[in-house]
Amino acid sequence: MKVVNENDVAYRVGKSGPKYLLRGPKIDFGVVKLLPGEDFPTHYHEEVEENFFILEGEIDFLVDGKTSYHAKYGDLIHILAPETHYLKNNGAVPAKAVFVKAPFLPNDKINVEK
Repeated sequence: MKVVNENDVAYRVGKSGPKYLLRGPKIDFGVVKLLPGEDFPTHYHEEVEENFFILEGEIDFLVDGKTSYHAKYGDLIHILAPETHYLKNNGAVPAKAVFVKAPFLPNDKINVEK
């Protein structure tokens, strides 16, 4: 058994961005927080599926450069490999989501150049 409290883990970029609460051995589990106007760059995974469950605020998703979805509290977004995905908080309040990635392949993230 492993117990982790979210408050014991730092966000990647000060008060926002992703933070991992669990890395492997079978999944990644964490939270991502986007402040108003913040985004998470377009990327994809060759084998990993990624899920986002919206806890607070709203996040706009752009998948494969063509499918957009305005996600709100309670929505689950399932991204298949190798779909590209871009996230942005276009709202006026912070947005927060749980993310789960599986299988655990820590180097399976490819950033897409703008």
